[in-house]
Amino acid sequence: MTLHPIEAGNFKLDGGGMFGVVPKSIWQRTNPADANNLIDIAARCLLIEDGNRLCLIDTGMGHKQSDKFYSYYSPWGSYDLKSSLHEAGFSMEEVTDVFLSHLHFDHVGGAMQWNKDRTGYEPAFKNAQFWTNEKHWKWAIEPNAREKASFLEENLKPMQASGQLRFLKENKKVIEKAGDFNFDIFYADGHTEKQMLPMIEYQGKTLVFMADLLPTTGHIPLPYVMGYDTRPLQTLREKALFLDLAATRGYYLFLEHDAHHEVITLKHTEKGPRLDQVFSFNELFNS
Repeated sequence: MTLHPIEAGNFKLDGGGMFGVVPKSIWQRTNPADANNLIDIAARCLLIEDGNRLCLIDTGMGHKQSDKFYSYYSPWGSYDLKSSLHEAGFSMEEVTDVFLSHLHFDHVGGAMQWNKDRTGYEPAFKNAQFWTNEKHWKWAIEPNAREKASFLEENLKPMQASGQLRFLKENKKVIEKAGDFNFDIFYADGHTEKQMLPMIEYQGKTLVFMADLLPTTGHIPLPYVMGYDTRPLQTLREKALFLDLAATRGYYLFLEHDAHHEVITLKHTEKGPRLDQVFSFNELFNS
């Protein structure tokens, strides 16, 4: 097995939305805002090369939305999903599986693209299966008013119509084997129903793809919960459980949305789990 970090593009989000009830005077110490109160966000995906399978975890926003849509998220930097895959030595056509932590547009948008004559949408990964779970899929296609703007029809309906959509079996535990994938999943329901966090054993370490349970290093303290979470009290419980496990077992946390920190570890303190070490992916695994 070989892992490759894949940068799908950077953007910005409202700092208040990202930190909920936490005052700006506190959160801006770790996540400084610009003049519009926006903070730096990454769409950092992970590619798993394992035998004859090439599995991409999440896809970023993609490029099919309108200029007006993207203007809300202030894209910045030069990262791009297709070019990042190419830099890692692969093409979109070689990807066999796209594993989606959840179906919000900034995680699934790159899975679908315009067709050649721009009359409709088609899979960006023509030879891949798209993996989610049935409970989250139902949650996404029958969205609540709070999340409706995050579950876009142009991401979901073409995926269903493609015949490439697959569901993992319903989970019975918080941590469960991901079907025939070579990793476990931590299920979390606070941000959205049945979000899935892959837990990958790699080079003697446990690397966890944190998705939106821990967006940035600034979100480590338990009350620092995003305003976007549908069940913030559930997020508190899930963070308490998972961050304690991470600090106790020495997990390496792969941060999807932290534009400036790729991988971190935690340590126990009197105030609860706190940041221990920060690594670049290549420093940790390819040095």
